[in-house]
Parts: sequence; C-alpha cells; structure tokens
Amino acid sequence: MNQQNNSYKVLGLMSGTSLDGLDLCLTEFKEINSRWTYEILASETRKYTSDWERSLRNIENKSAATLIELDFSYGKLIGTLSLEFLHKHRLTADFISSHGHTIFHQIENGFTYQIGHGAAISATTGLACICDFRSLDVALGGQGAPLVPFGDHHLFRTYTACINLGGIANFSFERKDERLAHDICAFNMVLNHFMKKYLNKEFDKDGALSRSGKLNASLFESLNNLSFFSTKGPKSLGKEWVFLELIPLIEDSPIPLADKLCSFSHHAAEQISKILLANNFDQELLFTGGGSKNIFFIELLRSKGLSFELPKEELIDFKEALVFAFLGLNRFLCRNNTFKTATGAAKDSCGGSIYLP
Repeated sequence: MNQQNNSYKVLGLMSGTSLDGLDLCLTEFKEINSRWTYEILASETRKYTSDWERSLRNIENKSAATLIELDFSYGKLIGTLSLEFLHKHRLTADFISSHGHTIFHQIENGFTYQIGHGAAISATTGLACICDFRSLDVALGGQGAPLVPFGDHHLFRTYTACINLGGIANFSFERKDERLAHDICAFNMVLNHFMKKYLNKEFDKDGALSRSGKLNASLFESLNNLSFFSTKGPKSLGKEWVFLELIPLIEDSPIPLADKLCSFSHHAAEQISKILLANNFDQELLFTGGGSKNIFFIELLRSKGLSFELPKEELIDFKEALVFAFLGLNRFLCRNNTFKTATGAAKDSCGGSIYLP
C-alpha cells in the first residue's frame, strides 16, 4: 500500500442472500483533501458449485459442529477464489475485506452471524483479512445493518438516495448532515427461491415470467399488510423473517406461479416507491444490485413516478463488494465505519475483526 500518497488497494468480497455467487472487487481508494475517490481495478462473480450453494442455503438447520466446520471450510474457499482472482488479473491487494455469508440475522435475540472465517482467509491467501463487520454494531444495540450507507455517504453523495436491489432491498439518503437508512423489503431472495424450487432456474431473467403473470389483488394486499412495513426505521430484514412470514403467504396463495411472481414484484415496487416518494426522492436515484437488471421491475418502478438512469453494469454488480472494501479500509485506519443513524446503535463504531497471516 502507498500510505504516503494515501492510496490503498483492497479486495472486497460479498456473498448476498440471493446466493448468486461470490462477488470479488479489487478497488483502489485515494484520500485527497479528506475526500475519498475510488477506481475499480478488476471485478468478477464466481458462481458457487451446486454443493456449496446447497450447503449455504440449508446450513442454519445443521448442527453446531457442522456450522463451525463450514465457517472454516468456506473461509478457505473464499481464500482460494481470492488468490485465483488476483493471479488471473495479475494484480495485488494490500488486504482483503470480506462481508462473509449471512447465516443468522436475529436482532430480536441479540445476534447476527456471517460465515467465512477471517483466519482461514488470511492463512490461505497470506494477506491480512478484515471481516465480521456487523457484530459490534449489534452489541451496541443496533441492527447490524445496513452498513453500505457509510460507503454511500463517502463515495456516492451526488445521488439523493442509493437503493440496493439485492436479496433484500434497502436504501440510504442524506438528511440534515446525517446518513439515514434501512431495509425496505425482501426482493431477489424471494424471486430466486420460487424460480429454483419450481423451475430449477437461478432467477427470473429480465423479469419475463413475472411480466407474463397477472396481479392478484388479494396476495398483493396481504404482502403489503405484513407488520414490518408499518414499523419505522432503522430496521433490517433477515432470511428467517422472509421464510417464516412472507414466503408462506405466497406459497399458500392458490394462483399460478407467474401470478405469484407478478404480484410479489408489484408489492416490492409499491414498498420501494412509497418510501422514496414519501421522502420526496423521485430523481437522481442510484439503483444497484442484481434486481436492477430485472427489466420488468425497473418498468414498474418508473411507472410509480420514479425518474432515474441506471449506472454502468460493473457498478450495478459490484457496488456492495466495493463498499465492503471501503469499510475494511476504514477499519484498518481505525476510523468509524458504521453510522448509528442507519442501524439504530447507541453510537457510531469501527466494526470488523482483523486477522493477520
């Protein structure tokens, strides 16, 4: 790293709830006059094998010993993929910053847990690894999420709001010199679940099946009436809530699959547009995440009165990995990297555990 010029090359790793794969994003950050700039040097998504996808999808139902074993073996996998990535692109990194893969997010019980042990990543790569970004915030009474707003504040301030359409849809915005944020609704996690379960497909490409369906008013209303949507933020969603509260509503609806996906898409568009328009955010919006490639869903959002242009595909795909690289950099510099206004914690904090090779 070139500390004299305040330049750092960080490999950010992200595995989301939609289980698309491991996102790797090598980014160079430079600090000039207390302002940060970034340049993506290389990026790639490595798809999981069917065995790894199955393990990550069902691990919460396994024994404690199996969970610990997977924590380390998944860390070794991440480390191996990181080395392959750097070798392929003939690049080097100062250190690795890994979000890990969320297995439990039970804030009501006081814990969150992401696997992909930093010690295994560091030992495999020979590089320092920063991980476990959420635990400190939860210990301070926060939701442990969303964390990306910290990156939004420093790297994407030209937008009135930043919205991530991932497994969970969330957003952040600036108000009175504070960065506020919270999760909005489940998204790709739900669509991908039904595509995989009933059609053995990874996702609904371009939203084509959803588009072919019809809006079912009863299901649409039931989804919108879930108690989460009447709760004020900061608030966050986990896989547990999605599969206990939301997915059963869709499963139990006696309508065709296409109608289910169409109705859910309308529900998500309603929740996202409602929260944005309530805050007078109808333009200069940054949409990223895999859902930004869902043509049908983007059309639904625009039909609600939102005006926006999508960024370059690389930013759509790798913004979260880029931001976690930035969170790791600030942890390395011993600076706060989590906003209490976004998570509801007692104070801002410097989250993350550092493992040295």
